[in-house]
Amino acid sequence: MATEAATPKTVELTLAHSPDSDDAFMFYALATGKVRLPGVKFTHTLCDIETLNHAAREEKYDITAVSFYGYTFVADKYVLLDCGASFGEGYGPIVISSRPLKKEDLAGRKVAIPGTLTTSYLALKLFEPGVETVTMPFDKILDAVQNKEVEAGLLIHEGQLLFSQIGLHRVVDLGQWWQETTGLPLPLGANAIRRSLGPELGHAAARIIRESVSYALEHREAAVEYAMQFARDMDPSLADKFIGMYVNHWTLDYGEQGRRAVRELLARGAAAGFVPASFQVEFLSDAA
Repeated sequence: MATEAATPKTVELTLAHSPDSDDAFMFYALATGKVRLPGVKFTHTLCDIETLNHAAREEKYDITAVSFYGYTFVADKYVLLDCGASFGEGYGPIVISSRPLKKEDLAGRKVAIPGTLTTSYLALKLFEPGVETVTMPFDKILDAVQNKEVEAGLLIHEGQLLFSQIGLHRVVDLGQWWQETTGLPLPLGANAIRRSLGPELGHAAARIIRESVSYALEHREAAVEYAMQFARDMDPSLADKFIGMYVNHWTLDYGEQGRRAVRELLARGAAAGFVPASFQVEFLSDAA
């Protein structure tokens, strides 16, 4: 007597990333079903990066965007995927002010930051340990600087392309400083997967995220159009420029130079007392 074949069980995974045009571009194909991982259903959650950094400490999501600095606090729970990262190659988070301010004069100044777990915060502290920081939502920082609520602000998203249009001044581009100092790109954000899910599912997730990024790069016009709904009223040409800054060949694969940049950043963070001295960065392809 014939028996019915068992229906393959669908695995449901929560995938969390930021509501920004670059992340939307990156996950366009996955969110709209252009690429699929058989047997896996992804539920997308959108939160700002600092919220995701804190959520990772509670192991809230299966796959999550995380700052490279924030990752150092959750490495026992998550392992870094080998794709989906954002690097700044000669550019990155920018410190701005309402009046001209020399970068040498940042010590003792009050700087608005998007979170103390962000890589931008670590880079700022490596650049100038003497800054005083105040945390606020990333999308409030431009206004806070313009309204002189703070002396300076640290921009991590599209504001990097907008601040000069409203009369604000660049103090220092931390990505440029980092490249001049180390010769390396500045690692900013990554994607990580819960260790408890195992390496097989981890590699499958990495593969489909890489496919999603590849699809977006190959179908750029459609992917940018999708991402525009997350661009906070930005001009399409500026949004396209911002996306190109942070979704590129580094996003497809760190490569050896990208890995070296991550290790260098976190080693300097450890030397400055921000990262545990014993911390060793681990990528999914290194995991057993």
